[in-house]
Amino acid sequence: MKKILLIEDNQDVRENTADILELENYDVITAENGNIGVDKALKSLPDLILCDIMMPELDGYEVYERLSQNSKTASIPFIFLTAKSEKSDFRTGMNLGADDYLTKPFEEDELLGAIACRLSKNSFLKKEFSKNIDGINQFLDEASDYLNLEALSKDRNLQVYKIKDRIFDEGNAAHHLYFIQSGNVKTYRTTETGKEFVTGMYGAGDFIGQLSLLGDKGLYIETASVLEDAEVYAIPKADFTKLLYGNKEVSNKFIGMISNSLITLQEHLVDMAFATVRQRTAKALLELDAKGMIKDEEHAGISIPREDFAGLIGTATETAIRMLTEFKHEGLIGVETNRRLVLLDRKGLETIVEFG
Repeated sequence: MKKILLIEDNQDVRENTADILELENYDVITAENGNIGVDKALKSLPDLILCDIMMPELDGYEVYERLSQNSKTASIPFIFLTAKSEKSDFRTGMNLGADDYLTKPFEEDELLGAIACRLSKNSFLKKEFSKNIDGINQFLDEASDYLNLEALSKDRNLQVYKIKDRIFDEGNAAHHLYFIQSGNVKTYRTTETGKEFVTGMYGAGDFIGQLSLLGDKGLYIETASVLEDAEVYAIPKADFTKLLYGNKEVSNKFIGMISNSLITLQEHLVDMAFATVRQRTAKALLELDAKGMIKDEEHAGISIPREDFAGLIGTATETAIRMLTEFKHEGLIGVETNRRLVLLDRKGLETIVEFG
C-alpha cells in the first residue's frame, strides 16, 4: 500500500481529500500545517506528498525547500495544491522542482491521475535494470514513457562481430553508443608514430563510445576492435542525446548505467600517474579476470596479445612481458601454450595492488 502525506490547513479540504485517497486504498497521513508536515515527512518517509501552498507558519514553498535539502526526502514526488490559478504561482512551484501542480477545487479523477502518474514515474527512477539487451530495451522504453516522448528509435540492432573486426574507427563520425551483450572488445588510439595505445578492454555489460558522442567534433576518439567474437547492440546517437539532456532525473539514471567505463578510465589515469608497474600489472590482471578474460575456476579466458596488455598498463611490451614472467615465477599466474593467462593467486595480486 502506497503511503501519501497530505499537508493542508483547511480541515474540510484535508478530510475530503483524505477520504478520496483512502477509498483508493492509499495509506494517508495528514498534517494541518507546514511545520507538522515536515516532521511527519521525515518520520514516515511517504511515497508521495500533497501540499497546499498558502498556509500559516510555513507555506508550501518553504516545506518543499526544507524537504528537498534532506537526502531522506529529496526524491519523494511532490505535488503542490493551491486555490490560486495565477501563472506566477505555477511557475514558482515548478521552478523550485516540484513534480506537479493542482489547482483547487480539483476533480477526483484529476487528483488520482496526477498521483498515479507521479508514483509510476518515481517507480521507474528507483528500478534497477539488468545489464543485458532485455534490460536496456526495458530502460529505453520506460524512459520514453517517463519523458512523454514519442517512442525512442527502434533502430537498435544486435550486430555480430568476428575476432579482429572493428566496431568503429578513430576519426570516423560517431553515430552510435554501443552495448556489449557478449564477447570482448578492446579500444585503442593510434600514436603519431603509428603504434597502438590500448585505452580499455571491455566485456559483456559494458558500454563503449560514450566519450566520443560527448565530444565537440562528433568523431570517435578511438578505435574499437573485437578480441573475441562479440554480439554488440547499437543505440542511435539521437536516443543518447534525448536521454542525456531530456530530463535531469532520467539523465542521472542513464549516466549511472553507462558510466562504469568512465570511472575505470579515471582510475586508470590515476594509476598511470602514481602506481608502480608492478601494481598496474596486478590490477590489470584482476580487472581482466572480473570481465572473464583471464582463465580461472569460473572463466575460460581469452588469449590477450602482449602488446595490448602492455598498452593497458602503459608500458613497453618488453616490460609487460617481464612483469608477467615475474608473476608466473611467483605463482601468481600461469601461462598456457596458447599464451592464455591463468589466474592462480587472486589474493596475492590484491596484496600487490594495495601495498606494491
